[in-house]
Amino acid sequence: MNDYHERLAKLLLEKNDHLSYYQARIWVELLWEDFETTYARAGEEYMGSDMTEKIVKQWIENYGEKLHEFNATNPKYKHFLEQDKNTLH
Repeated sequence: MNDYHERLAKLLLEKNDHLSYYQARIWVELLWEDFETTYARAGEEYMGSDMTEKIVKQWIENYGEKLHEFNATNPKYKHFLEQDKNTLH
């Protein structure tokens, strides 16, 4: 799993230089979890990590450059996504 997350975090950093490595990694983990949870709730058969990587990669390609603009309203995630200007890359 770490290999998937690592590849996707690096891709996200290529798309968005406003995020620190830590923030990119958190984004990847949140997107990964969101897809798998939503898919499971819909009653779909699990398609494996390769499928999840494909979907998360597509989201990063489409929205990655703007993810730093996301204002987390959910207190569960807000502290993960706050910018720390001293930790970029």
